[in-house]
Amino acid sequence: MPNVVRRPRSAIRRPVTAAVIAVLLLVVAFLVAAAVVPFAPATASTATYRPPTASAADVRFPDYGATAVEADGFPESLTTSGDRKARSIASISKVVTALVVLEEKPLQPGEQGPDVRFTPEMEALYSQYAAQNGEVAPLPSNLRLSEYRAFQVMLMKSANNYAGSLALWAFGSMDGYRKAAATWLDAHGLDDTTIMEPTGLDPRNTSTATDLVDLGKLALADPLVKQVVGTAKATVPGVGDIENSNKLLGMDGVEGIKTGTLDEAGACLLFAATYQRGGRTVTVIGAMLGGVDHDSLDADVRKLLHSVADDFHTITLTNAGQTFGTYQAPWQEEVDATASRAASLLVWGPTDVTAKTSLEPLTFGSAGERVGAVRFTVSHHDPVTVPLRLDRSIEDPGVWWRWSNPFRGVELDRALVG
Repeated sequence: MPNVVRRPRSAIRRPVTAAVIAVLLLVVAFLVAAAVVPFAPATASTATYRPPTASAADVRFPDYGATAVEADGFPESLTTSGDRKARSIASISKVVTALVVLEEKPLQPGEQGPDVRFTPEMEALYSQYAAQNGEVAPLPSNLRLSEYRAFQVMLMKSANNYAGSLALWAFGSMDGYRKAAATWLDAHGLDDTTIMEPTGLDPRNTSTATDLVDLGKLALADPLVKQVVGTAKATVPGVGDIENSNKLLGMDGVEGIKTGTLDEAGACLLFAATYQRGGRTVTVIGAMLGGVDHDSLDADVRKLLHSVADDFHTITLTNAGQTFGTYQAPWQEEVDATASRAASLLVWGPTDVTAKTSLEPLTFGSAGERVGAVRFTVSHHDPVTVPLRLDRSIEDPGVWWRWSNPFRGVELDRALVG
């Protein structure tokens, strides 16, 4: 009878136990790996942007002479009509005289400045300019006026004898003034403007409508000139009551600047007006040359100003909370990247707007967290950047989701390297 060798039960259990342990270790390793392997960033996508639209500008120009108009700070609004040649500008020349004299004899608002002592040479200008049918103001012998008062008579009443007197006072001679004016014009880029004398009675004082718009900007930038040309009435000792020759002053927002009348020039006006548009003050500056008379020219200026002002409008670049992108994590519905604030812009006429959205890589995030930005490029304006924030949180889905969706959405490369 053969001998039967019986193996001990412990010897049989050892391989089984080892196998079970190995399986358990694999399961534990799997669960640990599934629980700790990092997720890849959520899938990010940008939304299509629909830019605001604007209609073409409708500017109402006269059918004569030359005109240019621009809203200060809105270079796209510069529009012209008529010819572009240099024309006689008549008494608009006195704006140049004021700015050139002020460069030599500075004066601030609220100051009267030094006295101008009128010499016999200056007094003789009264009869000289009156003989040319030029506007003059009384100039008694031995009159002494402050620089400020002399400016009032020159710019408001458009008195030629006071313009000539100020030029002589500041520069000693008409030739000295002419050289100073040429230097000043060159320094300020008014290349199409020529000034032969300080009054405008000489038709060789010429400029283009666009140059005069730039001159208007310079005039308004000088606080004293802006103050004087915006004054309707004044009483000047030795001269009496004077009124501003600009009959539009105070109408439709008009705040200056200077009239001009000459046979060779026709009726002319360098003008400025202010309006409230989109919560800000907008100044429109223009020049109209070659009118038949000031009544008809003034009517045309008002039509022009209304049309320019009406072409301002506010465009909405984005509303607060507007969606510009989305994040999609495997365990969660889409979470939007939305504008953190509203953004709008005051523009003139048709305007092109484009938007570029930048989203940051993101795996988890809290509601309100900044996750990128949208940059708006607007024609003729500085770019506008608006931060983007999560409208809801992207949270870790937790271990149960990880175990029930093993290795879904993880960064495999990182997992393998790790």
